Amino acid sequence: MNMAPQELEKSASQYATNAIKYDSQGARGMAITHYQKASESLHKLMRLYPDSKLNKIYAVRMKSYQDRIKALQTTQFTDAEPVVDPTASQGEQKTSLANHIKNNFDDMIMKEKPDVRWIDVIGIDDAKNALRESIVYPTKRPDLFPIGWPRGILLYGPPGCGKTILAAATAHELDGYFINVDGSSMMSKWLGEAEKNVSRLFEMARSYAEREGKPVILFIDELDSLLGQRTNEIGGEVRSRNQFLTEIDGINGKGKDIKLYVIGATNKPWSLDHPFLRRFQKRIYVSLPTLEAREKLFVLYTNKLKLDDRVRSHTLASIFDGYSASDIKDICQAVQLKVVNEMFSLTDYKEPIEGEKSSQPRNISMKDFRESLTRRKPSVSMDMIKAYYKWSEQYKAL
Repeated sequence: MNMAPQELEKSASQYATNAIKYDSQGARGMAITHYQKASESLHKLMRLYPDSKLNKIYAVRMKSYQDRIKALQTTQFTDAEPVVDPTASQGEQKTSLANHIKNNFDDMIMKEKPDVRWIDVIGIDDAKNALRESIVYPTKRPDLFPIGWPRGILLYGPPGCGKTILAAATAHELDGYFINVDGSSMMSKWLGEAEKNVSRLFEMARSYAEREGKPVILFIDELDSLLGQRTNEIGGEVRSRNQFLTEIDGINGKGKDIKLYVIGATNKPWSLDHPFLRRFQKRIYVSLPTLEAREKLFVLYTNKLKLDDRVRSHTLASIFDGYSASDIKDICQAVQLKVVNEMFSLTDYKEPIEGEKSSQPRNISMKDFRESLTRRKPSVSMDMIKAYYKWSEQYKAL
């Protein structure tokens, strides 16, 4: 049975987190294994959902994992620096090494305007309004904000509820650049470079904002991988975290009026250290979809399916209370798979012949959706929701 998209994404994230741990401990064999499993999970996700608007982001992450595997395999028996021409002058060798590091750094970042619009983000209206107030309006009319506006925004909430697509839509709305960095791959790839590379990231974002004169969204997914509380931290992790504080302080109302914003996303806000929370002036809860949003999601995902006349989107929205946006997409895909499987299982089924009308599955019924309730439970538990509400009561900042 195929894994649901949020399960595959969660699996990739967990493998990447474990890979970072082994990488930092010098356990290269285990690190390589887990980076490979993370890459395989993302590859499967992209293959199963080829039309997903997030596939470009997944591709960047997968490449960063593969690059790290190659680096670990290359240095498995040596800790030498990247190879340079031994016959070159000292200056040429230094330039070659700097270019190697820069290319390695650039490979892990997606810099483009994403093809995601506000209309593609269904529900989560509170989060959309908060981002409009914090980023869109100040960028379009800075003259109306004489004492400044937030530059650091934290999106937190259950997986599969739209944090990544929300940040991408914000960049699209502003006609700006979207620099997407995965916190897990960032830490793994930057072991040994630490604070220098955090500085490079912010320097690159500033240069785009200043040179192009366009807004830049620096989006850091899985922020807890970079800024979360840890025991037994290694020196590079501590330095990179301190450098992040320095860099984001430089953005928050100090100096040049550039249109640069840092949006961090996490499923585990309680793991973030308090000094980092204070740098994100806006902390926005991206919640499970409401009844109205669930109805719109069912309309969206069943639009291309053949439904029985008695299937009603508002009824589906009611019975699938507590399901995330990703869950709802999975449900719609699951019922389609069910009726297709039935068609192929018929004893009189025949393969399509050119020129003849091919067999078609029966229409999907309400019974199919109700049966899926017993086979697919919500990916977000009530205990998780309670944990988010408890954290929000203390730290939410809209």
